This record gives sequence, C-alpha cells and structure tokens, in this order.
Amino acid sequence: MYYGDEIIEQVRSSVNIVDIVGSYVRLTKKGSTYFGLCPFHSEKSGSFAVSPTRQTFHCFGCGEGGNVISFIMKYENMSFVEALKLLADKGGVKLPEAQQTPEEKSRAKIRQELYDIYKLAATYYYGELKKPGAGHAYNYLTGRGLSNETIRSFGLGYSPMNSGLYKLLKDKGYKDQIIKESGIFRFSEKGAREIFWNRVMFPIMDVNSRVIAFGGRVMGEGEPKYLNSPDSPIFEKNKQLYGLHAAKRSRKDFFLICEGYMDVIALHQAGFTNAVASLGTAFGENHARLIKKYVKKVVLTFDSDGAGRKAALRAIPILRRAGIAISVLNMKPYKDPDEFIKNLGAQEYEKRIEAANNAFLFDVGCLRENFDLNDPDEKTDFINQTAGKLALFSDEVERNNYIEAVSREFSIDYQLLKRKVNSIGAGKGFGEETAGEEPEYVHKKTKKAEAADRSEIMLLGWMCDDIEIYRKVKEHLRPDDFTEGICRDVASMAFSMAEADGRINSARIMNSYLDDEEGARQVSEMFSETLPENLPPADKSKAVTQALKSVLEKSMKHRIMDLGEKVRMKQLLGSLKIEFK
Repeated sequence: MYYGDEIIEQVRSSVNIVDIVGSYVRLTKKGSTYFGLCPFHSEKSGSFAVSPTRQTFHCFGCGEGGNVISFIMKYENMSFVEALKLLADKGGVKLPEAQQTPEEKSRAKIRQELYDIYKLAATYYYGELKKPGAGHAYNYLTGRGLSNETIRSFGLGYSPMNSGLYKLLKDKGYKDQIIKESGIFRFSEKGAREIFWNRVMFPIMDVNSRVIAFGGRVMGEGEPKYLNSPDSPIFEKNKQLYGLHAAKRSRKDFFLICEGYMDVIALHQAGFTNAVASLGTAFGENHARLIKKYVKKVVLTFDSDGAGRKAALRAIPILRRAGIAISVLNMKPYKDPDEFIKNLGAQEYEKRIEAANNAFLFDVGCLRENFDLNDPDEKTDFINQTAGKLALFSDEVERNNYIEAVSREFSIDYQLLKRKVNSIGAGKGFGEETAGEEPEYVHKKTKKAEAADRSEIMLLGWMCDDIEIYRKVKEHLRPDDFTEGICRDVASMAFSMAEADGRINSARIMNSYLDDEEGARQVSEMFSETLPENLPPADKSKAVTQALKSVLEKSMKHRIMDLGEKVRMKQLLGSLKIEFK
C-alpha cells in the first residue's frame, strides 16, 4: 500500500512525539528538551533526547534518531505501513482503504484467521494447565524452577490427551480448511487429530507478540521429545527466534543466544531478558539478519557438550558475515544455562558473560582438542592450521593482535607463529581463503563516505531550529553551497519549506529517511544541533557568522569561478557579519 506525503505528514502531526515516546521511555524535561535512557542501547545516564519543537528524537550515545514514525518502526520492529497504521489509530486519522486484488484479500483473510486461531489455542492450552488433570505437566514446569509469574508471562500451557480444542474452533465458526492450514491438526478419514497431545505447550510469538506457532514437550515417554508447529502462512521457523518479542525490549546491547525454550525462559526469569533461541532448527542466515535489526553483538550460550560446540562453530561464521560481534560463554561444569543458574545462580552467570571467550579463540580452542600436543607431528599440524586461520585477517594490526593472543593463550612461540602466518599470507594473500574454507574472521571493512563538514551540520541544524537564522543567512547561501549528499538534500528541503510555509518542519524532513537507517542517523545528528538557550546576541552572531563563512569558503574551493568572481567572493567573506539583536 502506497501512502502519499500528505497522508504521512497528517499522521505524523496528529500525535505528539513526547507522548508516544513517553509511553515507552521514562522522560524528564530539561529546558525545552526531554531526556531519558535510550531504548536502543544499554546506558546508565540518559543521552536519549526528544525535542517537542522539532518532533524528533536523537540519542547522543548510539546515534539513533528520527521522528515518531521511525521511532515506532525501530522500537516495535514494524514495517512503515504497520507503524503508520498504529499512529493513525492513536491520532484519529482515517487512512485510505488499501486497494487489494482478490488474491491479496484472500491471503490477508487467511493470515488474520490463523492469528485468531493461534490466539484461541494459546488461551485454551493455558487454561488446561490449571485443571486437575494437568497436574503432571504443571509439576514438570514448577519442578524445573519456573514461577507462576514466569508461566503466565510466557503463556505456557498443556495439551491434554482428550483435547477439546477442535470442538472449540468449530463452535467459533472456523471451517476445516483453515483449521488444517493452522498445522495444529492432521486430518484423515477418521476426522481431525491434534498433533500436540499430552505435551507442555510453549507459545511461539512474533516480534509483535502475536502467537504464530507452538512448541510442545511430551510428558513421559514419547517421540519426538519436542515438537514444533509446521510452517504456515504466518510462521517460518527459520525466520523466527523464540523469546525475541521480549528480548527486543531489553536495554542490553547484545543478545544471549541459546538452544532451547527452557534455556530462554530460565534466563528471562533470572533477569537475563535479552535471551533468544532458534526453534529446533540450525542457526541460519535469516536468524542472523533478524538479530542484526536489534543488536550488533551476541554471546553464544549453547550447550557445553560436543553438539553444542559444533552448533556454536556453525553459527560463528554466519553471525560474522552479518557483521555481528560474537563471544562464547563457558558454562562448564554444567551443560546449559538452566542447569548452570540452578546450581551457581544469576550472579555467577553474569560473571561468565563478562568473561565470555572471543569467538576466534574459542574456535582455536576447539581445534586444539583434536591434537595431542605432546606429539611433535600433531603439534606441528595444530600450529599450521592455526596459522592458516590467522592469515585470514586482512588487517595487519588486527592480525598481529590475534597472533599475540593465540601465542599467549596456547603457549606457542610468538615469533615462530608470526613467521608461519606471514609465510602463508605471502603465498596466498592475507585475508584470502583457500578452497573449502569459510573466511569467518575476515573483517570486511567498508569505506565510509567522507563525513560532511562540521560547520555544514551545525548551520543546517541551527537554521532548522531557528527560522530567524535561516532568514539571516539565506541572503548569502544557496542549497548547492552544501556538500553533495545528505547536507545538500536537507538544505534543499529546508529552503523550500521556509519559502513556502515560513517555517522549517524538521520532522517532515525526517519522513524522507524512514527507509534509510544511516541517513536518518545523520539527519537526526544534524537536528540535534542547537544553540544554547538565552545565548547573548553577540555570541549568537559570532557563532552563526563563523559557521556561514566556513561553509562558503569550502563551497568556493569547489566552484568553478573566474578570477574576478573569486576576488569578489573573498571580499564578501572578509566583511561578512551576521547580526542578531
């Protein structure tokens, strides 16, 4: 569905960003701006600013910024259309009806019915857990150390042997075709049979806290021990993470990635609300991309057995390719987070997080277990394979730092190891993999675009904040005086708004960057530039004059001018002075 600029701006202006953000973040007014703890990274002092005059937000810590629409998109992990609809409801704006094809309407109807069925099923299972016949299931959960509050918050339930869910759904008017589509039932000549029975039920929720599937743990004997809902129009297991709906609200700047439902639940109950897990499937590229939307770091807390180590080694290159920093937590002598916390407690687990091993050193440590280092030949093989991994680092400083760390950690002579790494690098090129190898630790350093001149950022921010500054400088300045790119684009929009409306609408400018995360960061930084309140006119004049001269001097260097024009420009700059009273 496409919405025009007028509708977008109508929705944005129908709500106050302070009210909306304030419903998620505790804000305190300081001067004309509101401050709070940033919801997008962990911090102890509030660097998250919300401007009621500009209707924008900006975090001076992590750089996130935008207007009320981009805030909802990021905080709730919603698409643009979803965020717009949410705000339209809050602001009382009626959006135009979407023009859908019959096929689109049919798919939308099926999806909505599936959401409704899963919500009904989750409520049903939760209710069954409280009944006398489910005592063994309830005792299983409490025996695992779960409190009633945790059971409630995760919506845990029980599917009895003689379930009444099918009858409930039929009584609600659902047809067999959509019930079959849900994947909760199998149909045969004998009728519908629920795939979950005599199982503790774990509702699986999407990022918007809608139940989209279930995991079931069998009570007593039975195979498989854990059973997941099959994929459906609202559920693809390789694109979902258990616990993400809660973890995304954590103030931590990293996720704990573990293996199963009980690990996630035990960690959340112990206060580690940033824990997630894949859903009975191998950790994949889609999981990594999903995580990257929320954090840039993870700590792997997979089981400490051989299978857990293999799972960690498979996940590390996938996460690396997504640009996520990885550490690996050591839970020995215990197998998993649930067992660890039961025996040593949350405080000790926090210490293990702080001491989590670097992913590369973890990999080399796993490699070492395959060799008898008392055997000269095996030790030689270990050093050669380790050197091959180190040669994958293309950056010399980074490579040398890791050579030093590996030398210290595994008692290998530093000079010997360095010579071996350099020899491999000279043969095939540093950072280049050989056939069959995955370049897990190569840092793909992208070249960042040259940052705009600081004076341009300040002057644009001041102009957008104070129309009087715009009126003073526009006599000497044009949008094309700014560096091509973000600054020139913002200047063009600002000049057009000021001339048409007599004001510059910062939040409306932000509408242009709703699908450009990096652009939104740069523009929000620009809009965070303000001159101090009650600044004496003389100081204001001096600051604006200096910034203006700097922008014009840089512009002059890049313009094609004849000699006479350059002389006139230099004379203008020499006498230029912006004055405020």
